[in-house]
Amino acid sequence: MSAPTRRRHTPADPWLDLSDALVEIGITRATWYRWRNRGYGPEAKRTQTGRIRVRRSVLDAFLDGMDAA
Repeated sequence: MSAPTRRRHTPADPWLDLSDALVEIGITRATWYRWRNRGYGPEAKRTQTGRIRVRRSVLDAFLDGMDAA
């Protein structure tokens, strides 16, 4: 009988770094903060270490909305 293989658990809806989200949206960090001040853009959370993260599902929904416009 062989030992079971261990798989690394990956969440179904991962958090992305802000830099990764910016590349996918195609904007600069300055534009991100301008949008944030105007209440536009995908919802993001700040971690305890001060980094900004965006959920994959939220980013996808935002990008789908941009394509529809």
